Amino acid sequence: MKASKEKYNFWGIFIASAVVELLFWIAFALVVLWLSYALPGLRFERPRLAWLFVFGPLMFLVFHLMIYLKNERLERFANAGLLGIILSSRISSVNAATKFILWRLAAAFVICALINPQLGSKMTEAKVEGIEIMLAVDVSNSMLAEDVKPNRITAARRAIERFVDRLRGDRLGIVVFAGEAFVQLPITSDYGAAKLFLAAISPDIVPTQGTAIGAAIERCMESFDFSSTGRKAIIIISDGENHEDDALGAARKAADRGVIIHTIGVGSVKGQPIPEYKNGRRIGYRKDREGRTVITSLNEQMLRDIAEVGNGTYVKASAAELGLNTLLDELNELEKTELASVSFAEYEDRFPIFLVLALICLLLEFLIPDRKSKVVERLNFFENP
Repeated sequence: MKASKEKYNFWGIFIASAVVELLFWIAFALVVLWLSYALPGLRFERPRLAWLFVFGPLMFLVFHLMIYLKNERLERFANAGLLGIILSSRISSVNAATKFILWRLAAAFVICALINPQLGSKMTEAKVEGIEIMLAVDVSNSMLAEDVKPNRITAARRAIERFVDRLRGDRLGIVVFAGEAFVQLPITSDYGAAKLFLAAISPDIVPTQGTAIGAAIERCMESFDFSSTGRKAIIIISDGENHEDDALGAARKAADRGVIIHTIGVGSVKGQPIPEYKNGRRIGYRKDREGRTVITSLNEQMLRDIAEVGNGTYVKASAAELGLNTLLDELNELEKTELASVSFAEYEDRFPIFLVLALICLLLEFLIPDRKSKVVERLNFFENP
């Protein structure tokens, strides 16, 4: 018995597995391209996990390093005359390469299962139910006061973002107001757009200062779609100070048309100075024409009266919670109507196919013995190092 037959044929195994690795990637690329062309409804649930395929080449390198080290250990363990006596059965390079290839394919199929190809099978129509909500946000200079951290308007903006995250099917619009009122976001179901427009809310977007709540209510009413029978609500976020127009009259007109008006008071009743900044640094506090520091305070009574006339609720904002979540719970109790109908494709998972293929590979690997078979022994070129 020759000692050479008691070692792995390193280069034979390397060439065979390298060819299989190359064929695997070629076949993989061709199959993906063909499926993308032949099955336009194909998608991948977790495409970001495709980076796991890098473990295939790593397995290739680790396996051949192990084969090389095994041969080194065999040579150090015994001389050429003793190897054949000590080893009861001959080492099979063919079986070793085959078992590795099956492990390699099983790993690839498991990764495909994790990525989970999905195929659109049919179109399904779903009804979207909700209410229409308009947010009227005070952006007057007094909203820069810091009695609510970091300041009134920033706290309001962050609370609205959390509010938007909790909406389910409702339509939302935003009106900003100070001395005048403008529609910042027309009523929509696109919550991503709502967050985008929120980022631009600041006192700089309304040139005229003041607190025109009545004008804000009128702009909200103009934004509603009264051709639909769905419930409608306005949420006013303001400190209520320097009120200039007939807010109660506008609230009554809105209530007569079935619109509910909630109000949120932001700030402290005791009052707070309005900081002024230059290049991101505070340079002092806003002063009036007589040089006195301007103190802004929350006008709770006005906001309470508006909510009462509008058949809604007044909530005073706290440092921890602005009050929008409380109002959302009340809004969710209102009867919701169908606002839209959405069609979407139902996708069926295809990962079980790849799991079955992986199990088949592992089963075949388990059934292949480590020693040579009579047929394999005839493949002398591959078996001999």
